Amino acid sequence: MKWIDIHEIAIELSEKHDDYDPAYILFTDLHALVLNLKDFDDDPNNSNEKILEAIQMAWIEEQD
Repeated sequence: MKWIDIHEIAIELSEKHDDYDPAYILFTDLHALVLNLKDFDDDPNNSNEKILEAIQMAWIEEQD
């Protein structure tokens, strides 16, 4: 997965981290969680606030 795979990342986060409430997660923590996903393989520096916000929103939708 790459940073652009927003929905795939959100699905993985939802399945692996149901103990987190994505509505209240810090972007620094979200960044770390994404980097630790097994299938994630992208440059950590390629993310930004817009990408992290999109991942957060998609993760919230996954939980609904």
